[in-house]
Amino acid sequence: MHVLFIIDPLPSLKAYKDSSVAMMRALCARGHSISVALQGDLYIDEGVVMANSSAIDLVAGADLHGKDWWVACGVKAEHALTTFDAVVMRKDPPFDMEYVYSTHLLEFAQQQGAKVFNSGSAIRNHPEKLAITEFSQFTSPTLVTADNARLRAFHTRYRDIIVKPLDGMGGMGIFRIQPEEPNLGAILETLTVNGQRTIMAQRYIPEIVNGDKRILIIDGQPVPYALARIPLAGETRGNLAAGGRGVAQPLSERDRHIAETLGPILRKRGLLLVGLDVIGDYLTEVNVTSPTCFVEITEQTGFDVADCFAQALERAAGV
Repeated sequence: MHVLFIIDPLPSLKAYKDSSVAMMRALCARGHSISVALQGDLYIDEGVVMANSSAIDLVAGADLHGKDWWVACGVKAEHALTTFDAVVMRKDPPFDMEYVYSTHLLEFAQQQGAKVFNSGSAIRNHPEKLAITEFSQFTSPTLVTADNARLRAFHTRYRDIIVKPLDGMGGMGIFRIQPEEPNLGAILETLTVNGQRTIMAQRYIPEIVNGDKRILIIDGQPVPYALARIPLAGETRGNLAAGGRGVAQPLSERDRHIAETLGPILRKRGLLLVGLDVIGDYLTEVNVTSPTCFVEITEQTGFDVADCFAQALERAAGV
């Protein structure tokens, strides 16, 4: 199987902990070949979706903390996406208009016969924070609005809330607003750009002290372990990018119930890989762009997440 990864520049990746690199290594271990392309390498020529891609080899025994874990095989070449057995979209956010255009190109490629995971339309139709509103039975009380008066009323009702932009990543722009917050107005005005930008507000979930759990769903089935990202002392955010500490743990009964409810639904929509974020008993995000935490879970539990993904990709690609 020849797999194309649409990904960020390889030199920018921290290979020792990067989930996409773990996927590549698992696929190579199963005898498959890898090519890579940047988002900007996608294009349409006379109606055909193409990629200017590079075939690569992974260096056996390489130090993954260094930069020499891969080598290019020849020069970049132009191929229709349909020539690959599978196309894996692993470009990290931001989810800007260029990303949106890429999802359209991937959707067009699928219409031409390419096998794309996650599918372009599914990525585009599942904004990671807004997607939870479809499953409100699993969420903490949530408000989505640009109206500062509504946000103030939500704060008055629940007193301790979290507010965040809909397009943030890695914990950026997240604020906890407690009952006597003197900067309430300034925070809301800043995040909403004086009522011009829609944001999300949620009732604060105290169980964040025990971690923001990342639950991976592969081909509709949950990985049996979550990674609880535990905030630094005095922090509200558990994101690893914000200094959180990752601790792998078995799924709780509630975790499994949420994952087993959402998994088959999302799988039918073209989402081979999903990362649910759960705090306590509450779903907080549905990550579909480039879910991570493969390496941390594997190293701490022995469950090979990347190989599980590689097998699922083989099934989905019909190989």
